[in-house]
Amino acid sequence: MQLTENTQELNHKLDREILVRRITERIRQSLELEDILTSTVAEVRSFLKTDRIMMYRFSADGSGEVIAESINNNRLPSLKGLHFPADDIPPHAREMYVSMRQRTIVDVNSGTIVLSPLDAAATGEPLAKEEMHYRSLDPCHTAYLMAMGVQSSFIVPILHRRIVSQNSKTEICQAPACVTRYEAKNDRQTHIELWGLLVSHHSTPRNILQTDLDVVQLVADQLSIAIGHSLLLQQTRSQAAREATVSRIAALLYGGQANIQLQQALEATVTAFGGSGGRLYLNSPKTNSEQLSAPKLDREGTITAAQRDTNFELFATGEQPKLPEWETVRAIEAHPLWQQWLTKGWKNTAEIPNFPVPDSQFPVWIITDLYKEPLFRVLVPAFKPTQIRGLLVIPLHYKQQVVGCLTIFRNEIDTEKMWAGRFDSSAGQILPRQSFEVWREIKKGQSPEWKQDEIEQALAISSQFSAAIGQYLLYQQVQALNANLERQVLERTAQLQKSLDFAQVLTRVRDQIRSSLDLKTILQTIVREVRDLLDTDRTVIYQFAEGKQGEVVVEAVRGEWQSILGLKSPQECFPEGSDCLYRGGRVRAINDIYTEDLTPCHRDFLENLQVRGSLIVPMIGKNSQLWGLLIAHECAGPRVWETAEQELLQHLVAQAVIAIHQAELYQESLNAATADRAKAQQLAKTVTELHNTQAQLIQTEKMSSLGQLVAGVAHEINNPVNFIYGNLSHASEYTKDLLCLVELYRQHYPNPHPEISECSEAIDIEFLAEDLPKILGSMTVGVERIRQLVVSLRNFSRSDRAEKKGVDIHEGIDSTLLILQHRIKAQSDRATVEIIKEYGNLPLVECYASSLNQVFMNLIGNAVDALEMGEKEGFMNVPGKWTSAAATYLSSQKQAVEPVDINASTECLIPDFPSPCIRIRTELIDEKTVRICIADNGHGIPKELISHIFNPFFTTKPVGRGTGLGLSISYQIVVEKHQGVLNCVSQPGQGTQFSIEIPLN
Repeated sequence: MQLTENTQELNHKLDREILVRRITERIRQSLELEDILTSTVAEVRSFLKTDRIMMYRFSADGSGEVIAESINNNRLPSLKGLHFPADDIPPHAREMYVSMRQRTIVDVNSGTIVLSPLDAAATGEPLAKEEMHYRSLDPCHTAYLMAMGVQSSFIVPILHRRIVSQNSKTEICQAPACVTRYEAKNDRQTHIELWGLLVSHHSTPRNILQTDLDVVQLVADQLSIAIGHSLLLQQTRSQAAREATVSRIAALLYGGQANIQLQQALEATVTAFGGSGGRLYLNSPKTNSEQLSAPKLDREGTITAAQRDTNFELFATGEQPKLPEWETVRAIEAHPLWQQWLTKGWKNTAEIPNFPVPDSQFPVWIITDLYKEPLFRVLVPAFKPTQIRGLLVIPLHYKQQVVGCLTIFRNEIDTEKMWAGRFDSSAGQILPRQSFEVWREIKKGQSPEWKQDEIEQALAISSQFSAAIGQYLLYQQVQALNANLERQVLERTAQLQKSLDFAQVLTRVRDQIRSSLDLKTILQTIVREVRDLLDTDRTVIYQFAEGKQGEVVVEAVRGEWQSILGLKSPQECFPEGSDCLYRGGRVRAINDIYTEDLTPCHRDFLENLQVRGSLIVPMIGKNSQLWGLLIAHECAGPRVWETAEQELLQHLVAQAVIAIHQAELYQESLNAATADRAKAQQLAKTVTELHNTQAQLIQTEKMSSLGQLVAGVAHEINNPVNFIYGNLSHASEYTKDLLCLVELYRQHYPNPHPEISECSEAIDIEFLAEDLPKILGSMTVGVERIRQLVVSLRNFSRSDRAEKKGVDIHEGIDSTLLILQHRIKAQSDRATVEIIKEYGNLPLVECYASSLNQVFMNLIGNAVDALEMGEKEGFMNVPGKWTSAAATYLSSQKQAVEPVDINASTECLIPDFPSPCIRIRTELIDEKTVRICIADNGHGIPKELISHIFNPFFTTKPVGRGTGLGLSISYQIVVEKHQGVLNCVSQPGQGTQFSIEIPLN
């Protein structure tokens, strides 16, 4: 009965390990969250044998949705795709889920709920001992579950962790379902968010085992890792999609000199944001040249190319607002309210949501619902005839001047959501719902919110518009000057051409640095292209470390100028506050180090680097941190750095920073994936070591018990045997004396009394006198035999030699043979096993005698088993078969199994006899090593199985005849414990030879 229970426990434990390994492998194979969740709920439900396993994900408003589900034969209705209100899970329960990783187990039948936290609420550290708190189930909770048809359930929270630096500007959730913990030693914060719940439902009462809860917790931990990876993948994909959109719109904007496609770029922008319409408003350049040729929007909202306004240019697409008749302006952007924001910005007010724009005092204007903005009420009548509800207005800047704005419209939408039962959304749930039937909620006229990534993408697109419009305005100015001054034509045209060339180079370099995710390749491409573009002598990238100190990480040098790779700049040579200027985005151009206002130390430093002029552009990374500096050195002589060159490098650095950030994200993703693979490999290694340790413990305990039993039996037998052996000599002497006395009586009294004569005849005094000494002699021989057996048992157990000592190997082998004598003798189905001893002259060997005797017992016992199986299967060695046989050779020093030519190899000891036989040979290989060979002429081991014989629990014996631990333990004793070698040579149908080589010391 105990064996059956242990087997069931091992099988259950194996099922748990298989479940965790399956889910881990699934997570490693795919980063698609839907596939991972679907397979996980199916695996967990199959393991727990429950009626329903579902994955419940929380939304931003606190409500939740069942996103994955597995049901047993429709025993419970499906809830997949249904939403649950936030009131269903109280805030204090969410707080305990996220702060304590609390699991809950509910039994409706008994009316109890078990709370099992894993972490301390204050610190988040794991509890030293797992706790279980039993409480009465709230009647409202009972009614809620019974309405769902659930009698027992348990819930495990799924958390999403994000590690952010102490000064990170990442938005931190302040809801009860979020917690942020600060790690002082790492100067970072861990943001923990309640992502969802793993829920088990059963339609009948059921006990939840602690082991099952632990397995589901392991699954939840793996899911937390998978969710983190999936979110990172989604962010990377979204970033790539946004970059592709920006590149596509940039391609429209940089189509050529006068072929700038603002209308097509506007339409592409509106489409990218899923907007219903959009407008591009531009302040007209103050020149007499032609304005930007594009369709205009008239007062009624129709597009026409004939009307022009001397104050602005307007491009429009999609649904547009219509100004009322009483308004005198021709466009909403020309309205005083709009112009006040566009030219001066809103001061000291937070009524309109905004988003700061780098290098600008005018933020983005974010309006989710224009009918709820008090400052926008003057312009509301223009939007009444339309379905426009939301606006995103971005100012366009060029050379620190506002050149216009980009506006994107969004229409109101109708939302539809499927709820699990109808509920009152305007009030809390006072009573539980009586029904969970699907309830469709439809809301009309909703305002979709502008997301953070959409705003950031809009800023990136607007920067492309600003640059393109600025370049086009510059082109227009050149054309205007060309009409008046022929002399300026060539100069301005050359300047424009250079700017356009720079733009093309910028596009080419941007494509090159974004085509790779390797940081080193990106940096090398940047310095090489900048050096060629500016035709300068040396270009370097100086990267800052954690403090102010940094070094040159990459360079491109032309000619014979010296390399400064790895150079660290002396901080004392630079004035205080210079790093702050670089962090603010300042570009510094040094035309000549001898004419610029530099400190003597700074000038000497540049002079030692062979620098006469330099252009320094800061590289601002994520979170507005100063990542490094892009520096161009002119070594041959002074150089005047043009404004266009400075602006070009600024644009190039902006693109480079994006590529660097993307490469760092990619590297972080690779590092996370590598760490997960390492964890999985470590888990597999731990499982293997657990199996080996378990096998070794079982065999060690068995042999320890056997040794104690043998030593105890030997001790108990030794006392009475010594008593008998000690008195046999006295009994023999006494018997001789008595027989001598009887003989004297017979000589001196030849005519005894008749009664004495009758007694002598009855006991046959002559036979007794002859047989009694023989009986005493036989008893002496038997006692001697018992004493030898006791000595052999004590030698085999070696209970007094647990440490490593010098022992006689032959003594241990003889003791083992004596213990196995009952198996060596003839049986009903086979003859006596012949033992051939070929002992060499061996010195004492320092070893663990008891463990080595265990190896002899396993190998000789296996040889006897092989002989018995060979008799039953009809295999027996036939003399002469070895002349052309090839055996399979396995050594503990080699990983692969290889065939060997027996004739070409060392002498084979497999007995060449028809009868069962075991040959044991000992010999001294050299002055440091001894070899013990044990060979039999049994049935042998097949080639395809011999590579597994040292594996735990692997056996070639029938069920019930072996556990598969003997050779595995023998391998560990010889190889690991004695630093020896265990070899096996086997020929199927001929026999097997095991060879043990261990050092003398």
